[in-house]
Amino acid sequence: MPNPIVRNAQEQRQLKCTGDWLDARGYRKQGLPAGGSLVDTDAGTYTFRLNVTVAKMLKVNIPVDVAVQPKKRRKNRLPILIEAKSAGDFTNTNKRHQEEVTKNNQLQAAYGSDVPFVLFLCGYFGSDYRGYEAAEGIDWVWEHPMDDLAKLDL
Repeated sequence: MPNPIVRNAQEQRQLKCTGDWLDARGYRKQGLPAGGSLVDTDAGTYTFRLNVTVAKMLKVNIPVDVAVQPKKRRKNRLPILIEAKSAGDFTNTNKRHQEEVTKNNQLQAAYGSDVPFVLFLCGYFGSDYRGYEAAEGIDWVWEHPMDDLAKLDL
């Protein structure tokens, strides 16, 4: 069983690298305005650990690791939502792939089928895992090379 302390430390490192990468490109860290929705985020900003409302009647929130509002807003005005994922072995990824699919389905139900949800991968993610996620409409960016984040129009 993977050590959760190691996995959490790895995720913290991924978030720091993401923040550093965004800062170097002129983005600034800024939380979601109080009472605001995802489309209310300022252009050129990002935030970590955002709770995103996916069901208003039941008040269901899901955590998203990073939300980045591009400098040039997308047509739907939604920020790009990034989920940091790391794995120390191939076995662990097979147990977790359904988590991302569920999160993506909840986001699409709340915000539409074009909600930008991307995995930021580090470690052992084999072709089976990536194929499963792709079949569900979820794209990914490898931590190395990190500049692939630019392909998200950031």
